[in-house]
Amino acid sequence: MTSRGRFGVISGHVWRVIREQQGFTQEEVAERLKVSLNTIAGWETGRRPLTAVPVGQMLVHRRRLMQMGTASALLQVLERALEADVLLSGVLEEGSQVEESLLGAMVMQREFAEVLVWPLNGVPPQPVRNLPAPSRPRRGPTPSGPELSSAERQGFFAQMRRAAEQARGTDQFLLRRQALYLCGYDRETDTEEWLVHQQRRERPADWLTGWLNARSVAAIAARQGDVDRLSHFIDTALVDDDAGEAANLNYFGYWVGEVRQVELTDAFIADRSLGPWTGDKLLKHLVDGISPEHGYVELNVHSIWALLQARPGLLRSGAASRALRERLSIMLDSGGLSPRGRRELESIRYAIRLAEA
Repeated sequence: MTSRGRFGVISGHVWRVIREQQGFTQEEVAERLKVSLNTIAGWETGRRPLTAVPVGQMLVHRRRLMQMGTASALLQVLERALEADVLLSGVLEEGSQVEESLLGAMVMQREFAEVLVWPLNGVPPQPVRNLPAPSRPRRGPTPSGPELSSAERQGFFAQMRRAAEQARGTDQFLLRRQALYLCGYDRETDTEEWLVHQQRRERPADWLTGWLNARSVAAIAARQGDVDRLSHFIDTALVDDDAGEAANLNYFGYWVGEVRQVELTDAFIADRSLGPWTGDKLLKHLVDGISPEHGYVELNVHSIWALLQARPGLLRSGAASRALRERLSIMLDSGGLSPRGRRELESIRYAIRLAEA
């Protein structure tokens, strides 16, 4: 746990990335925003958390960042970073309760989750990964991403474990599921064993709870290197199961932002009719994961196959469909897929030929 007050480590680092991308010094940004140099330096280190800035003042700063030419994608990352710092504060401050944080109040999407886990896994969110190198050399050694101390990391995962173990009942399942998801980023030696134990303790009260629990455990296992559990999930909870296939696409579609509306519960996942979303973002996300070394490649292949069954028009246009055609041969030649995965890739290739005819 920590006593350093409100967190600003993630939003402060994003602020620095934005400044460096524009090629400005701290002094130049301070002058443009009409704040002191110490304020800018404090924001970037998290010593003066951006989450403590009044909302009205933050909106003024955001508008000025737009006038300075900041990309909208980076401004969205900054917004998610502010939310992530609020969640970290709600978890790590003395006397805090995870149950009162954002974790059990909304279903996370990738745009937010990637920012939240950045200091846990060291992987920047996609808009930051795609940025060119800063135009000006940095002064002295600087961290490559937002960082938590060893004690803060331990405190975070301890809180996640406690929340997952104590969450009971349908009304707390979202909190438990998302706490378990975050526990999967803990690289301690007993994490996988603990996660398996948590699965065995689960007694789902309904189909959706059981399905989501199985999917979460399989995804976490794949992240830990156990791809067999993920293949078992595909075979038992997706293949020849219309409800499971629809749930998988609804979950994925929401995760990648096909629908901008934030969901407060998991109930939407059980809608067999799927949403009104087009599937373009989802196809691009899944195609990006079609590579032999990707831990979720089997799930991505199957999900593409299922998505094209539901949205066959996706093959007729778009960069994602072109990228899919390019990766088919690579995957079919790699030899790393299961027989089911190879059959699904062959089916996808046949569907592409029909679409091009």
